[in-house]
Amino acid sequence: MIGASLSRWTVSYFAAALLALLLALALMAVGYGFPHVPVESPQTLVVVHLAVLGWLSLLMCGALFQFVPVLIARPLYSDAAPLSALVCLVSGLVALLLGFLALEGRIAATPSFFAAASLLLVMGFGLVLGNLLVTLLKGRPLPIPARFVVVGLASLALTAALGVTFALVRGGIADEEHLVELASAGIPIHAITGLGGWLGFCAMGVSYKLLAMFMLAPELDRRGSRAALYLGTCALLIGMPGAVVAVWFGGSRDLVLLAAGAPGLGAMAFYGRDILHVYRARKRRTIELNARMATLAFVSLAAAVLLAVIATLLSEMQRYSAPIAFLFAFGWLSGLGLAKLYKIVAFLTWLECYGPVLGKMPTPRVQDLVVEPRAGKWFLLYFIAVWLGAAALVFGYPGAFQAAAAAMLVATLGIVGELVRVRYLADVPKAGMPSGVRRPPMLWSAAQ
Repeated sequence: MIGASLSRWTVSYFAAALLALLLALALMAVGYGFPHVPVESPQTLVVVHLAVLGWLSLLMCGALFQFVPVLIARPLYSDAAPLSALVCLVSGLVALLLGFLALEGRIAATPSFFAAASLLLVMGFGLVLGNLLVTLLKGRPLPIPARFVVVGLASLALTAALGVTFALVRGGIADEEHLVELASAGIPIHAITGLGGWLGFCAMGVSYKLLAMFMLAPELDRRGSRAALYLGTCALLIGMPGAVVAVWFGGSRDLVLLAAGAPGLGAMAFYGRDILHVYRARKRRTIELNARMATLAFVSLAAAVLLAVIATLLSEMQRYSAPIAFLFAFGWLSGLGLAKLYKIVAFLTWLECYGPVLGKMPTPRVQDLVVEPRAGKWFLLYFIAVWLGAAALVFGYPGAFQAAAAAMLVATLGIVGELVRVRYLADVPKAGMPSGVRRPPMLWSAAQ
C-alpha cells in the first residue's frame, strides 16, 4: 500500500519540520526563552510554537498523509491538498512568530500579524483535517490505530480554536469578556489539548502501526488497546471542554485538570503495556536502530508520567510542569519522531528509487541505505542531552539547561545529516545501484 501511494509532499513536511526544530534548539542554546524568562513571555512563546507548531505538528501532518492510507488500506482523498496546507501552515507560523516578536518589542507592533496567522493556520489545519477525515470515513469500520488518529484530529480542531482565540485576544482584535478570560487562564488547557490530544493521540496511533510493521509484530487490537483509547478519550473530554467551562463559569480549572489526570494515567499505563507486548511478540529478532531509539523515547514518556505523579502528590505541579512538558515534547514526541524518521525516510527513499525495478534486477535492502553505528551516536547524544536538560529544569539550573539544549542541537544536526545522506543514497554501495536508478528529489517524493 505504501509503495502504491507515496504521498508526494510528505518529505517536504519533514524538511520544514526539521528546520523548525533546529531553529527552536538554537534559540534555546543561546538562552532565548524559558527558563531565562517567564513561561508566558513572548520569547518563550516563540520557542514553544517553533517546537510544537513548526516541528511536531508539521512532522505529524506529513506522517499522517503517508500513513493514514496505510492504517485503513484506502488512498488519500486528495493528493493536491497537502501542498496548499503546507504553504498555509508555514506562512501562518511565520506570521504568528512575527506577532510574538512584536509583543516583545523587537519589531513594530501591528494586529495584522495575529489576524493573518489566525486565518492562515485555520486554512492550513482545515485542509489537513478535511483531507484526513474524509479519507478515514471511507475506511470504516476503523482499526484501533486509526481511532486514535480520529481522536487526535478532533483535539487538533479544539487546539486550533483555542490558539486562534489567544492570538485574536493578544493582538487586540477580540475583547469579549469570556474570550479574554479564556486567554488569561487557558494556556494549560491549550498545552494539554495540543501535546496530549492532537500530538499524543496521533503518536500513539501511528506508533501502534509502525512498530508492528517494522518489527514484524502482530497488529494490536487487544482489550488493553481499547482501554487506552477509551480512558485517554475520557481524559481529554474532561480536561478540554470541562476546563473551558470551568474558566467561563468561575469553577476550578486546576481541579478539572486534576480529575482528567486519573483516566489519562490509566491510558498511559495500558499504552505502555501494549508497546512492551509489541517488542516481546516481534518476529524480527534483531532490533533495528529506529526501534532501539524508540525505547528511549518511551523511557522519556515514563519519566514524564512519573514526574507528573510525584508533582501531583507533592502539590507542586506548577513547579514541575516545565520539565514534564519538556520530557513529553522533546523526550517522547520528538525522540520518537526522530527515531521513526530515520526508518521512514530510508523506506520511502528505497521505494522511490528501487520500487519500479523490484523483481527485475538485484536491489539493495532498506538497511543498506543507512549506517546505524554512525547514526546511533547522535541519537544517544540527543536522549542524554534531553534527560540532562530535564534534570536542569527540575533543579533550577538555567545554564545547565542551555548547555543541554546546545548538545541537543548538535545531535539533531548529526541526525539531519544522516537523513540527507539517505536521500542522496550516499552510503549505498555502487554495486547496489542498478542502471537507470536515480537519486530522488531532496525535498519531495517522486509520485509513483
